[in-house]
Amino acid sequence: MALPPLNQPRSTSHLALSCNYQVPDVDLKYTSNMKRSMPLAETMNGHLSTWPAFGAGQTILEKRKPCTAPDPRTLSNDRPATSISKPRFLEQLESYLRREQQSLDLTRGNVQELKLQPYREVFEYFIEDFKTYKPLLSSIKNEYEITLARQREQIRSLEPLKSMLVTVSEQCDQKIHAMREEERLEIRTLRKEKVALLRQIDKMKMDKTFLQTQVAKLQKELAKQYYHYRNESDARKLLISDMNEMKFQHEDAKRSRSQERTSEDPAVLSLALKMARTDLAQTQVELNTMKANYGDVVPRRDYESIEKKYSELLSKADVLQNDFDKLKKEHEVLLDLNKQLSQQRDAFCTNLAQLERSSTPRPHWGKCAEVLPGGYDNWITVSEGRNSDELVDVLLSELGSRILKESEFFEGKGKGESVAVHLRQEGQVKNLNLSKQDVVNLIREVWKEKVASDKEKDKRSRLPEFFIAFLQKKFDNAATAMEWSYTVHETCRMHRLDEFLHLFYCILMDEVDEDVYHGLVSLTSTLEKLLTQADTENKGTVTREQFSHALRSGFPLKSADQIQELIDTAELQLKTSEDSVAYRALFPEAEDWKSGHFMAILRSQHQAEKKQYLKDLRTELWTFTKVTVDELKTAFLAVDPDIGSKTMDNYVSQAFRIPQEQFETAEALELETILQQLQAGDIKRTEPPRQDMTGPLESLS
Repeated sequence: MALPPLNQPRSTSHLALSCNYQVPDVDLKYTSNMKRSMPLAETMNGHLSTWPAFGAGQTILEKRKPCTAPDPRTLSNDRPATSISKPRFLEQLESYLRREQQSLDLTRGNVQELKLQPYREVFEYFIEDFKTYKPLLSSIKNEYEITLARQREQIRSLEPLKSMLVTVSEQCDQKIHAMREEERLEIRTLRKEKVALLRQIDKMKMDKTFLQTQVAKLQKELAKQYYHYRNESDARKLLISDMNEMKFQHEDAKRSRSQERTSEDPAVLSLALKMARTDLAQTQVELNTMKANYGDVVPRRDYESIEKKYSELLSKADVLQNDFDKLKKEHEVLLDLNKQLSQQRDAFCTNLAQLERSSTPRPHWGKCAEVLPGGYDNWITVSEGRNSDELVDVLLSELGSRILKESEFFEGKGKGESVAVHLRQEGQVKNLNLSKQDVVNLIREVWKEKVASDKEKDKRSRLPEFFIAFLQKKFDNAATAMEWSYTVHETCRMHRLDEFLHLFYCILMDEVDEDVYHGLVSLTSTLEKLLTQADTENKGTVTREQFSHALRSGFPLKSADQIQELIDTAELQLKTSEDSVAYRALFPEAEDWKSGHFMAILRSQHQAEKKQYLKDLRTELWTFTKVTVDELKTAFLAVDPDIGSKTMDNYVSQAFRIPQEQFETAEALELETILQQLQAGDIKRTEPPRQDMTGPLESLS
């Protein structure tokens, strides 16, 4: 038996089952006439083939139910076993399925639906062939198709919800970001208000103390005045009593004289006496009433005189109190100044004593020109503008270079824990006698590799460990790597005047934090990036106004004098006074910082700003001998109110050399120790310094 050709036109009428099921939309190439292309059946009277899936080409024993006759088509008298091959109908179905799958166009959309269609058609053939099981199989197929259609509808209904969920998620993220920004601004405002309120509280405390002093003084003066007024009242009462007594005596004398001159009628005298006694009683009542009402009254003339004196005394007291406060502040400042001057005097006396013991005649530095290479001209260039200490460094650098060239071996430092990692070696180490340029090139390579490694690991490693690991990887020999390590270390140590080499040495010895190097490199990269953006035509030149604007944008904390100094230095270095500035000539081609006077001034200003920042911190903490974590944070907020909490925690962690988790249990440290540890790091303020940040010496002057 053979299948009819499957490439004939077919209709979709036989793909629908007897139940009212809607046929899904599929490609028309798979909706052909199923009856015409249906494989021939190999069943007899509804009997299913018993061929197993694993029995192709194998010989197996026939298994039948008891009391049943074998199939006459498969019975063989020659052998007891039956050789069963794959049914012809199954082979035709599989062959048809393979052809249909090979003819699929998988580049079109809805690939899964296209792949399902051949299986659906094969299942239809299967159902049509087995008449006995057709209702059951059709019901099964119908339920599967209904379930698939329902799942498709649910997927279509959920697709808009997916896009809506993405949109809502983005809106929520934006709202959260905006709320965080508002909270950050509010926290910054509250910090500023807190500092202002603390200052206002201190001022009000001082005013309260002053007012309490005034009240106590006025109470004393009021008590004196009350005592004076009471004495005056008593004296007035005594005076009135004396006056009344003298008046009565005068009237009695006058009456007695009149009686002696005339002898009047006793009745008249009796009546006069009665009237006199009545007047006396009335006068006595009026007198007692006036004493009760006006006993404590002061004469207006005396009251006005005393009030005038009190006003004058009160104004004088205010003036004297203000003078006293000023004198007290000046006295405190003078005491602090006296203390500082005493310390300076003691230090000067000590230095003077040491100088007197070890003083020698001032050296004639011109003699060095005869010994050092380059002669007198080179010495004039090297020594110009340097003091004696810097000249000694020049001589030490030259002598150290000669000693390095003459010595063949270095003495190993040992392998103890106190020895730096890159110097842990016992015995003698060979001196490679590297030139200064070779050392500079190697250090540039070390910095380049370290920056790339730290960026890749997202974690900063310590320079000594990375340095020795880099040398071991570069030379693939531990002994050679240690020779390079010792030679580079000693070369950097001897060249104290070379800022690039000396900074590398200080970071290796853990005297300076690595952030200092990256901060200095950032100065150059930031300014160069801004100037490159301003150079729209990429000519390597910008106008003087663009150059000034780039300096102000890159360094907003610099003053106008510092910006002008950088502009003047750039023009002096480029030897031009035109409007254009060839900015590329100001930056070093290599990373050894030998680029001229402009970059030196830029780095010196950076160091000066750092020293001023530390000086402001010292001024804020000058009353403390030992400083705690909270006191240092308060000082940072007072000196730099806009400093971020993360930056401040990093500075405090560097000052106390502890992680942030140990802030609460940290012990107080000496002020000088904290300032020295901050000096070793890269700290900088976030806003320009306030103009009223003055210490006791500046306020006195």
